[in-house]
Amino acid sequence: MTDLSRLLRPRTIAVLGSGWAANVVEQCARMGFDGPVWPVHPTRDQIAGVRCYRSLADLPAAPDATFIGVNRHATLDVVDELSTMGAGGAICFASGWREAGEADLQDQLVARSGDMPILGPNCYGVINYLDGALLWPDQHGGRRVERGVALLSQSSNIVINLTMQARGLPVAYVACLGNAAKVGLAALAGALLDDPRVTALGLYIEGLGDAAEFAALAQAARAAGKGIVAIKSGKTEAARTAAASHTASLAGGGAASSAYLRQIGVAEVDTPAALIETLKILHIHGPGLGQRLCSLSCSGGEAGLVADLAAPTGLDFPAPSKAQRARLSQILGPIVTIANPLDYHTFIWGDGPRTTDVFTTMLEGYDAGIFIIDPPRPDRCDPSSFEPALEAIVAAGKATGKPAFPVASLPENFDEDRAITLMEQGIVPLMGLETALAAIRAAQVTAGRDGWRPWPVTAQQAPSALMPEPAAKALLAAQAIAVPRGVSAGDLPTLERQAAGLTPPLALKGLGFAHKTEAGAVRLKLPSLAGQEEISGATGYLAEEMVTGAVAELLIGARRDPVYGATLTLGFGGVTAELLADTATLVLPVTEGEIDAALRSLRLWPLLDGYRGRPRADVAAVVRVALALQDMLAADRLLEEIEINPLMVKTTGAVAVDAVIWKEEQ
Repeated sequence: MTDLSRLLRPRTIAVLGSGWAANVVEQCARMGFDGPVWPVHPTRDQIAGVRCYRSLADLPAAPDATFIGVNRHATLDVVDELSTMGAGGAICFASGWREAGEADLQDQLVARSGDMPILGPNCYGVINYLDGALLWPDQHGGRRVERGVALLSQSSNIVINLTMQARGLPVAYVACLGNAAKVGLAALAGALLDDPRVTALGLYIEGLGDAAEFAALAQAARAAGKGIVAIKSGKTEAARTAAASHTASLAGGGAASSAYLRQIGVAEVDTPAALIETLKILHIHGPGLGQRLCSLSCSGGEAGLVADLAAPTGLDFPAPSKAQRARLSQILGPIVTIANPLDYHTFIWGDGPRTTDVFTTMLEGYDAGIFIIDPPRPDRCDPSSFEPALEAIVAAGKATGKPAFPVASLPENFDEDRAITLMEQGIVPLMGLETALAAIRAAQVTAGRDGWRPWPVTAQQAPSALMPEPAAKALLAAQAIAVPRGVSAGDLPTLERQAAGLTPPLALKGLGFAHKTEAGAVRLKLPSLAGQEEISGATGYLAEEMVTGAVAELLIGARRDPVYGATLTLGFGGVTAELLADTATLVLPVTEGEIDAALRSLRLWPLLDGYRGRPRADVAAVVRVALALQDMLAADRLLEEIEINPLMVKTTGAVAVDAVIWKEEQ
C-alpha cells in the first residue's frame, strides 16, 4: 500500500512556481503551519516574503510534501527529481494530461514518479486543518480544528464550496483526486481515515475506480466507527443502453451505483447541504443511526410539516408507549394530544425543568429525536426566550445518551457560532427541515454483509448477440425455471402443424426482436394459429400455451456491469415496466434473504402479499428464479444479460413467459 502519511501530514513543504504557488506559501503562514515552507524558483529571491531556493537540490532536505505549480512538461522533470531525492509526495497542479487527450504524457508522469506518491495531475491539492498544512492554491473557508471530518472530491470547485459552509461542521482535511493517475479514491480515502483525528468521510465522486477495493475500505471504516457519506454524480448515464432491454434502462448507472453504496454501508445523498448535515451526524454519533424517531415542536403546524415531509423518506415515527403517554400527559395537561410527532404546545415555554422533563421523557423511548426550533434572528429580535428550550434539548440528549437534533426549519435560523457551540456539546444542530430529514435518513444506512465484495468486472471480448427465445427458454428450463409449453418454427405453416398438441389459448410471437410488444410481434389469446398473417421483420415464430392464474407480473433481470461486476433487478414488469419503475437493484452476489428484502421494498409489494384479500404470490419461487439467474451469470462468463419479463407469479410457482438473453459471440 502506498504510504501517504508524509504527503498528508508533512513537517516540511516545498512549493514550486509562482502565482498560484505564492498562495500556498501565504495559506500555510495564515493557518499557522509550524514547519518550514521552502519556495523554489530559479530567478526569484523570495515568494510571499519567504526566501526562495534556486533548485530542489539546494533544499536543506527532501521535502515531505511538494506543491508543483509549474507547467505540465516541467512537472515531469520535477517529479523525477523529487522521487530520486526521497521526497514524501507531491501535488501535480497543472492540467493538460489524460483529460486533454494526452494519455502518454500522464503515463510518463506516473513512470517518472517512481515510488513517490502523487496526487493528480490536474489536482488542486490537500488542506490539513489539523496541522495547518495547506498545499492548496486558492481560497477556502475552513479553520484550524483538533478533530473533524475529511472531504474528498473529484471536483475542485465543489469541495471549495463545501469549505465555505457556515453550519458548524468541523473539517479536518480537504483533498482532491484530480486525474487520480497514481493514487485512487480508495487509497486516498483510506489514508485520510487512518488519521485517528478524522471522524467521518464525505465524498463527491464521479467515477469509483476499483469497486472491490472501495468496498473493503467502507467495511474497515465502519469497523473503526467512522461513517462515509457520498454524492455520486453522473446518474443519468443509465440511458446509455436503454434501447437494449428494460433491465438496462431500469438498472443503469444511477441504480447500480446507489445499490452498491447501500450494500457497502455508504450513505448516499443528492445535495451538498445534505452531505454537510449528514457528516455532522456522523462526526458526533458515528454510522448506523437508529431507525425509531420522535419529533417534538411547540406548534401543530410544525408537527404536521414534519409528518408530511418525512412520509416520502420512509422515516419511522412510532407512537409513544403507554408509560410515555401517561408521564407526558401528567406534565403537559389534558389539552395536549400525546402523539408522535408531538405538538407540546407552549404551556411549558420558558420553564426549563418542565421542558427538559418533556424532552427527556419523549426521547428516552426512541433511538433519536428531532426538536423543531427556530431561534429569532438576533439583529432584529431577542432570542433569549428560546434558550430554555435549547438547553432542554442538550440536557435530554445527555440524560438519555440518545442523539437529540435541534432542527431549524430554515437553514439561516441557526447561526454558525450557535451551531459550533452545540456541536462542541455533542449536540448536532440540523439546518433546514427537508435537508435534516434527508440527512437523518442517510445516517441510518446499515452495512451489508461483512466480507461482501462485488464480482470482478468481466471484460467483453466480442459483441453480444440476442439469443433466439426458444434457445433462451431452453437455457432457463435447464436451471429449473418453469417456461410455457411451446414450439418454434421458421414459418407459420410449419408452426401451425407443430402446435397441434398445444392447449389454447395460445400466444404467437415473432422472433428476432428484443422488445416484441413494441414491435407488434406478439399476438395473445389465440384459439388456434389458423389464418395468422406473417409478422414483419420476424426471423422465425414461437407458439406457446398462455399462462393463467397469475397473481402478478414481475421483471427479473441480471446483467454485467462495467463498474460493479453484475447487477440483479427485481420489480413489477410487463409492458409497463419503465412506466411503473417500481424496481429494486442489487449488486451481485446476493443471498436469498437480500432478494426477499428487495422484493419487500417495492411500492407494490402488498399486491404480492395478499392485499385486500387477494391471493398471496409464491415469493419463494421468485427468489429461486433470481438465484438461478445469478448462478447462470456466475457459471458462464459469455452471458451478458438475462431478462425475464414478465415472470408470471402464481400462488404456487412462477413461469418465465418472455425471456431475453444477450450472449457474447464466440
